[in-house]
Amino acid sequence: MNAWPIDMLQQGDVYVADAFGKVAWGTLIGDNLGNAIYAKSGNGVVFDGSLRDLADHYGHFGVNDAIRLGRAVEPYRLAWLEDMVPWDYTEMWKEITTAIETPTITGEDIYLLEHFKPLIDARAVDLIHPDPNSAGGILETKRIGDYAEEHGIAQALHHAASPVSFLGSVHSAVATGNFIALEHHSVDNPWWESLVTGFDGPIVQDGFVTVPETPGLGVALNEEAVREHLREGTELFAPTPEWNEPRSWDRSWS
Repeated sequence: MNAWPIDMLQQGDVYVADAFGKVAWGTLIGDNLGNAIYAKSGNGVVFDGSLRDLADHYGHFGVNDAIRLGRAVEPYRLAWLEDMVPWDYTEMWKEITTAIETPTITGEDIYLLEHFKPLIDARAVDLIHPDPNSAGGILETKRIGDYAEEHGIAQALHHAASPVSFLGSVHSAVATGNFIALEHHSVDNPWWESLVTGFDGPIVQDGFVTVPETPGLGVALNEEAVREHLREGTELFAPTPEWNEPRSWDRSWS
C-alpha cells in the first residue's frame, strides 16, 4: 500500500522523521507540514537525525498545547523545543519551561541584548538563540551570550545566510563561553562555499569549522560566484529603497 504517512496518523500518535543523512536544501519539515501533522495527531514531530534531534516550526498554538507537546516528546530526549510561543511572552515561556523536561529555546527574531534580558533574567528559557545578522551584529551577539552565561543559560546561534555572515557567526561563537551549536542551512548546497575565497579547505567539515586566523572574517566575497547564482531578475549590489520604509511579515515570531 502506498499511503501518505500523515493520512495514517491518529490523535495521540507521535510522528518520527528519519532525517539522519537525508537532509538537503534546508528544512526537512516546514510549518505547513508540521501544522498538518499536529492537526492529525495533536502532537509535534520527533527528528531522528543526530544533531538535528530538535524541533521547530510549530505554527500558532498556546501554552497548554506547548506543554502537552513537550511532555509527549520527553522519552526521545530532544536537544530542545524551539519558538513554541512568541519570544516576547516571557511569562508563557517560564510556564512552559517549568512544566517540561525538554530544554526550551527562542530568540532568532530578537534585536539587541535589552530585549533578551527579560527572558534571561526570568530564566524563562533554557537556551537563547540569537541570529548575529539580526540581533545587532557580532559584538552585540557576544554581549547577549555573555549576559546569558552569567545567568547560567546556554546559547545556540541561528543562521540561514551566506558564508560571509556564517564566518562572522563563527567568530562570535568562539569568543563566547556558553556557545553550543551554530545553525547551518546550506550543508548540502554544492556552491554555497564558493561564494567566498581565502579558506583553506572546506569551511564545514564533519560538523566542525576551523576558525580563520587571517585578518577580518578570514574570507573575501567571490563576486563572480555570487553573480553566477543570483536569482533571476536581481543584480549584485542593487539599490534597496524598500529598506527605507517600515515593513513587517505581520507575525511576531518565526
